[in-house]
Amino acid sequence: MNTVNRVSLDPVTIEIIGSALSSIVDEMGEALIRTSYSTNIKERRDCSTALFDQFGHTLCQAEHIPMHLGSFIEFIPLITARYQPEEIEPGDVFIGNDAYLGGGTHLPDIVLAEPIFVGGGIVAWAINTAHHSDFADRGDAHIFQEGIRIPPIKLYRRGVLQQDVQDLILLNCQVPGERISDLRAQMAANRLGVNRFAALCGKYGVDVIISAGLALQDYAERKMRAGIAAIPDGTYTAEDMFETIDYPEPMLISCAITVSGQEMTLKFECPKQVRANFNMTRSALLATVYYAIKSIVDPTIPPNAGLTRPLHVEAEEGTILCCAPPAAVMGRISTCQRVVDVINAALAPVCPKSITAASNGSVVAATFSGTREGSNRFWIYLETIGGGSGARYNKDGLDGVQVYLTNTSNLPVEALEIEYPLTLLRYELVDGSGGAGRFRGGMGLRRVYRAEENCDVDISMSRMSTAPWGLDGGGEGGMATVRCTAPIARGRASLAPADVVEIVTPGAGGYGRPDEA
Repeated sequence: MNTVNRVSLDPVTIEIIGSALSSIVDEMGEALIRTSYSTNIKERRDCSTALFDQFGHTLCQAEHIPMHLGSFIEFIPLITARYQPEEIEPGDVFIGNDAYLGGGTHLPDIVLAEPIFVGGGIVAWAINTAHHSDFADRGDAHIFQEGIRIPPIKLYRRGVLQQDVQDLILLNCQVPGERISDLRAQMAANRLGVNRFAALCGKYGVDVIISAGLALQDYAERKMRAGIAAIPDGTYTAEDMFETIDYPEPMLISCAITVSGQEMTLKFECPKQVRANFNMTRSALLATVYYAIKSIVDPTIPPNAGLTRPLHVEAEEGTILCCAPPAAVMGRISTCQRVVDVINAALAPVCPKSITAASNGSVVAATFSGTREGSNRFWIYLETIGGGSGARYNKDGLDGVQVYLTNTSNLPVEALEIEYPLTLLRYELVDGSGGAGRFRGGMGLRRVYRAEENCDVDISMSRMSTAPWGLDGGGEGGMATVRCTAPIARGRASLAPADVVEIVTPGAGGYGRPDEA
């Protein structure tokens, strides 16, 4: 690690370097998407890229998937705790995914990180994560059923692939051909980030780049503190019910948000962790809180570690929002969405122009899998389907979009039907699913699939019995439903050719009384 000789910089230089860092992570993201193999990354863009400083703090994250910050924030500290400084060398690449010992939030999000050496020491880290659509048709009672667990270990040593490590990982994957190709794309993205950052250091000098990174984090902290200070001091509370298709018993999630000057504390209450897959690790909770508060206080705050300094998060360990091993976590994203709803509801009375009515509040996911007829090739297709976005105080909500912690694209119909033995019969907005109001909530989506070969489907969804709420007298949004011509239980079904699955995603709440429209 290089010794920091912090230098004073003018705002123009800091802004130029900040823009350069943003360009690097954006270019890394495009490289990852364009060189990947699986449809989940090359089409749906379910991946994220970032740069971390030499201390393991977020320097810059591309505007991809907010949830993926949870896969990043503990990864570098775990590496430096596991390896002595002299054991980390140029060309080393670390891989990991474990939700408890690997800094991740669920096992499909595999992280690769590479140290950036300039002048003989580490000046930063290039890091990315990609959702590997694998590990299908497994249980969800505990994390050991959800896939291979990888702590932060070296996949490359001084630029040399550790073939035995890679072989071990691929042996535990169901579609290894996709995995190796996507891992290579992740490697390429990080190498690009390493080269670009090193070139930036060569242009401005290491001390200037490190100092600019620290200044950008201080700037983010100042903006966050200023935004919090604009909210009246006090404690604001809200609660919402949460349920999933495979655990229909409603569970109460509540939050008390205390604003005191320039500091904010969020204290969550929720049930104990359960033998189902929607538990959240603390890193997932932190990523959720950081996203939600940034979007409310000031969306222009730079996405770095500085914005987190005035925020304090409390949740009891061993609960669904801060689970302990070996709780299953595969479906944690729907729980994260509900946490955002609760935060929004708590602050809505004092931030009415910064908060929407409840959005769809559910990551509706459908995972189809099977073996292609005439071959032994196993295939997995994952789709997360958008829904309504909440109405704003002065605008209607958006229709059929991803919201909050997820930001993936849909898989185009043409790509879906070329790649998989499925036909999409209908793909449309659900009329009337947006809550009524002075401004209407966004509409949900209907997506209807027909199986062309034998396969299995596993559907996860929430907001089936609790509707997205409106604000200021606005109406509720429509709820999620699933229908299947084959027997379906807890969202799972075995499909024969010509079986049909219809998935309807939630709409969103309206804003203001309908008679004011």
